[in-house]
Amino acid sequence: MHADGQVVVGPPKSAASCRSVALDAETVRVLTRHRERQEQLSATAGARWRDSEYVFTTADGAPLRPDYLTGRFRRLVAASGLPPVRLHDLRHGAATLALAAHTDLKVVQAMLGHASIALTADTYVSVLPEVAHHAARETARLVLSAASALGRDLSV
Repeated sequence: MHADGQVVVGPPKSAASCRSVALDAETVRVLTRHRERQEQLSATAGARWRDSEYVFTTADGAPLRPDYLTGRFRRLVAASGLPPVRLHDLRHGAATLALAAHTDLKVVQAMLGHASIALTADTYVSVLPEVAHHAARETARLVLSAASALGRDLSV
């Protein structure tokens, strides 16, 4: 958060908030390139560089203010012509996409840093139509397979 124009760092909300985040190879590549650009900025800035240890910073190394990020995101969404979405809504989208990719709900809970799987399921996960259809197909496959194994014909 920020107060009086300064970023205020505080403890995470819960023990579940302290976690490692798994990244795919492409994201690691993008972040590595970003870090290389930051090192170039640091070398150019010299003594003016503020080593904040943040991944995303201003041109002089200072942490980005949360209100700046929110406003910048809002402007980018508006310029894209897409329906309005809040920055925080990206968490909902990430959870929904993870579910669509058949990620176990317990893994999604850990990704989001939730102490309770109920919070993840009730608040952050929407069922996409494709996921619902996949579930229906897989459920029917299991039932038909079990019936076949028992020598039962369920066709009408």
